[in-house]
Amino acid sequence: MTEALAQQSIFSIVINLVFLLITWWALQTFRFDIFFKKPNSPQAKVLMILLTLSIGSLASNFFLDYYNWSIRLQYFF
Repeated sequence: MTEALAQQSIFSIVINLVFLLITWWALQTFRFDIFFKKPNSPQAKVLMILLTLSIGSLASNFFLDYYNWSIRLQYFF
């Protein structure tokens, strides 16, 4: 039982990191300089990081929820 929990934890960590990297990569194409007075300021960088964390977390939580729900479907039948 504890081994399964450890595997699930490692899987969740890896999925979260993957989605954070994908989100960071995708946000690199967005033109933030249009919306900021100083696009290279520390505040703009912090906003980019917070945006990455927010979107990446939402996406990875959706994926992990979907994965867990699909695994639990075996108990339905």
